[in-house]
Amino acid sequence: MIPRYSRPEMTEIWEPATKFKIWYEIEAHACDAMADLGVIPRENAEAVWKAKDVEFDVARIDEIEAVTKHDVIAFLTHLAEIIGHDEARFVHQGMTSSDVLDTTLNVQLVRAADILLADMDRVLAALKKRAMEHKMTVRIGRSHGIHAEPTTMGLTFARFYAEMDRGRQRLINARAEIATGAISGAVGTFANIDPKVEAHVCAKMGLSPEPISTQVIPRDRHAMFFATLGVIASSMENIATEVRHMQRTEVLEAEEFFSKGQKGSSAMPHKRNPVLTENLTGLARLVRMSVTPAMENVTLWHERDISHSSVERAIGPDTTVTLDFALNRLAGMIEKLVIYPDNMLANMNKFRGLVMSQRVLLALTQAGVSREDSYKLVQRNAMKVWEEGKDFQTELLADADVCAALSEDEIKEKFDLGYHTKHVDTIFERVFG
Repeated sequence: MIPRYSRPEMTEIWEPATKFKIWYEIEAHACDAMADLGVIPRENAEAVWKAKDVEFDVARIDEIEAVTKHDVIAFLTHLAEIIGHDEARFVHQGMTSSDVLDTTLNVQLVRAADILLADMDRVLAALKKRAMEHKMTVRIGRSHGIHAEPTTMGLTFARFYAEMDRGRQRLINARAEIATGAISGAVGTFANIDPKVEAHVCAKMGLSPEPISTQVIPRDRHAMFFATLGVIASSMENIATEVRHMQRTEVLEAEEFFSKGQKGSSAMPHKRNPVLTENLTGLARLVRMSVTPAMENVTLWHERDISHSSVERAIGPDTTVTLDFALNRLAGMIEKLVIYPDNMLANMNKFRGLVMSQRVLLALTQAGVSREDSYKLVQRNAMKVWEEGKDFQTELLADADVCAALSEDEIKEKFDLGYHTKHVDTIFERVFG
């Protein structure tokens, strides 16, 4: 991913030097296990650890690969140059390249998942803080983009908290599913390597042995992992889209923090644009871009082919790096989001009580008027508000048919905002415990 949308903690996982270090650890632990089983001499296994503190020469490995056209062989050749060719003669014994490549990829994805889980914790903390802060800040709820009934800004944040919390749990599950390793040899039969070697290596690398592999770890695991990242990205975009709407000039119920010296437009000095949330919308698209290729990687020929390889070399780093950056941007945006309660109230009152129509409708039915007639009575007064700019309560009080069923006090009571917030505590208890 480009540096603009990258953070060093995540990019480090995907650096060639990190990858080669993991390859080395897998090979060294495998040698230890084979020495314990008496398959190779103990001194050869110990010799491999001479490279424990060595910085592998990425340029040298690339140079060798230019000749061999094989990345794992290039690495093993370079390792032999470091520890000695005779000492290295049992390295990789009974193993196949995918044992190293697939186990390494899953180590990297597990490490990436741990960073992403910490990112989500920051997002969740920000959402919870703002939810508590604006628990009873009344704003208009909208359906189809049109005023519906009152809600609170706290409930909006709580809704997003619950959604991201589900995403976090899915990521925990996806992390567990991807945390497998395979050291099973060509086509996965363990013909040339003992399953105990796999168990030892996986334990050392923080993984579980893959129950059954071919020459590769099954790619349905990876498909689920990237699908989970795609869902999290969609939830992130859901939040970003709501903020973008709230920042529209005609709405202005909230806006991204505008720092000192910040410029909104090269042409129009007055502009304060929702650049962070628009950026998050775009980054979400990039994350979801990996989902379909990951799904298509599940289907491989027989015990393996390498059609998945080029895909994973791209989507592994690009997707995790992008989502890591985006989640941190999302958290910062939420933490600094500027809320305008007065504007929320003004927007809700823009159509002079119209949003209380359902309460009047229900009151009429409870007073003995049929639902069909109740709807007609309420709607004919509501249309005067839409079309003529009338006050809804005033029109109801002047409607003889409405007043025949409801008293003046009963009509006025239906415009009490507190009615719509009476169960906020119950919802918060469900979400936050």
